[in-house]
Amino acid sequence: MLLQGKTAVVYGGGGAVGGAIARAFARYGATVHLAGRTERTLRAVADDIEAAGGAAHVDVVDALDGQSVDAHMERVVRRDGRLDASVNVISDQDVQGTPMVEMDVEDYLRPVATAVRSKFLTARAAARVMVPRRQGVILYFGGRFDWTVARKLSVGGIGVTFDAVESMRRQLAGELGRHGIRVVTLHTGGLPETIPADYPGRDEIVELLNGNTLTGQAATLRDVGEMAAFAVSDLARTVSGASINMSAGAAVD
Repeated sequence: MLLQGKTAVVYGGGGAVGGAIARAFARYGATVHLAGRTERTLRAVADDIEAAGGAAHVDVVDALDGQSVDAHMERVVRRDGRLDASVNVISDQDVQGTPMVEMDVEDYLRPVATAVRSKFLTARAAARVMVPRRQGVILYFGGRFDWTVARKLSVGGIGVTFDAVESMRRQLAGELGRHGIRVVTLHTGGLPETIPADYPGRDEIVELLNGNTLTGQAATLRDVGEMAAFAVSDLARTVSGASINMSAGAAVD
């Protein structure tokens, strides 16, 4: 299978996006280590994976704490002896729907600080394992932010967050490439499935996300999982320092 014999860590593996990626990795043969702060949601994803015949481990990890991240990585290596892919889809609860000039500065900056800190810590832990083996993939999720959306929606600090992570991705790809490590982002342009049914204005947001595409339908969670599996596989060995555009044309390259 595509990922047979590989080991992957998915930070935020109990969430919608992380769960979709973890299930796809396991479906293609990888052993998946689900990491996050809520054991209940992580276990639910692990149960799905195991019920389908896959291999999954659950670990409560605070990705904002360097000691917690490093200790977890040591456990992963003790279990499997290797690390082939590290995926971080952890995000803080962003304050959206409020105009930027009416926000508290702490609310605006919180998702930026959370994303940058957690992705730095998890990438550092992964790289320390991958560099000696001269192989591995660090995968992010988000991509560049389409600022025209701000004309219709108040998006809080999410746009700055995306741009900060993309800058980190470019730097990591440049530094780690000589060690055989690839760094990639998946860019969807928005996932209607992840918007809660009771979210204010949900229907309008879903219509906007689908309407912005060239095909009339935005990416699904299953699409994300499939693309993530491809991105960390050997089939994508020449893809690094790049954002894989799976926005269905919402962002035209």
